[in-house]
Amino acid sequence: MKKRVFLIGGFSKARALASSLLKKGYGVTVVNKERDESRILAETEHLNVFCGDGTVPSVLADANVYGADIAIALTRNDDDNLVICQLCKKKFDVKKTVALVSDPKKVEFFYRMGIDSVVCAISAISAIIEQQAVTDEMRTLVSIGAGQIKITQMPVASGAPAVEKKMSELSFPRNIVIGCIMRGDRAVIPRGETRVHAGDVLMIISTDQNDIQEIKEMTGN
Repeated sequence: MKKRVFLIGGFSKARALASSLLKKGYGVTVVNKERDESRILAETEHLNVFCGDGTVPSVLADANVYGADIAIALTRNDDDNLVICQLCKKKFDVKKTVALVSDPKKVEFFYRMGIDSVVCAISAISAIIEQQAVTDEMRTLVSIGAGQIKITQMPVASGAPAVEKKMSELSFPRNIVIGCIMRGDRAVIPRGETRVHAGDVLMIISTDQNDIQEIKEMTGN
């Protein structure tokens, strides 16, 4: 079955993301409260469009957001995006929630409120999708000598066992190396004292795919 993605609010952002996700084979529904915008969005082939206010529980219920794989809140209002994500997570059992925020100071608060991923730009949302917020796993195989090294991008979910732990406090499998931590727009070279934060993306270098499962458990995937 296709993974179900809901894009709630927004217009240009929702249309661009919807087109990208549809090409990747996802089942996409857009919820937009403006009738004119909804009509334009409905012109996109294979895109489901529901006209209504995504901050209203009955609207989300009518749009059938129940049990969706991911909901991405794209309105211009940060508080509305928080409400949408909390409703999706707590009332409708959506597996992953992503909130767009305009104020970077709110990012940590949103994480504390249980949002899985918080971003400040549409390009970052695209990156999250590529880095496993929707897909189970995305990896690049790099041939070195006679063998292959797997480079896996693993996001750290809110509430994961690794959150706020020092690297030295985490027990990684023998064949695993954390080469880099992507933290927003910054790349952090991990050391023993480096703490893992919710929203970080771990760049994992491994030679044995079986070791990845242990990292998934640490990072909440």
